Amino acid sequence: MKRFATANWKGSGKEGKGTNSTQSGILKDTQYSYKSRFEDGIGTNPEELVAAAHSGCFTMKLSFVLGAAGFTPDNIDTKCTITLDNGAITESHLEVTAKVPGIDAAKFEECVADAKANCPISKLLNTNITHEAKLV
Repeated sequence: MKRFATANWKGSGKEGKGTNSTQSGILKDTQYSYKSRFEDGIGTNPEELVAAAHSGCFTMKLSFVLGAAGFTPDNIDTKCTITLDNGAITESHLEVTAKVPGIDAAKFEECVADAKANCPISKLLNTNITHEAKLV
């Protein structure tokens, strides 16, 4: 399986503007710029898109890991925060809250650690990946 996205940029790094589009069409000519990346401008940015990819991938992987352990989650919510520092992504922090009938905290933590280590986006990222996990 292969998936793709495209980017287009016009102009200089600081004054220019760009767009992102995805194969699925969910993003179509979605704007990004220096201001949306480093200030409070309107549009997306690469770090936000990485956070969306990591939170989505991790959450789905956690569902699979829980299922393999004999648990079916009622709900999993994950927030991913990407830290960009001096031109490098230095951390991806996952905050997961889940409702999983019948699981204890230790087993849940084990499943979270497995998903964090083995989701494809975690494997792709060359950065520190941290997490907080909470059962509700």
